[in-house]
Amino acid sequence: MKQTGVKIDGVIYSLDGDLGHNEFLDEFLKFIESKGWQYGGGSFQVDEEGEQIKDIDD
Repeated sequence: MKQTGVKIDGVIYSLDGDLGHNEFLDEFLKFIESKGWQYGGGSFQVDEEGEQIKDIDD
């Protein structure tokens, strides 16, 4: 059976300051798993202009 899903392409910023990559991924994966869903893909930390930067929470 062929599955259908949703592709995400965008940037998420916090209204309360900086959002760390690991912090986001932890919460995102908790949400996904709580729904019984799976996520496959990549992600990286960006600055306010959307440019890739070193993770701020490493």
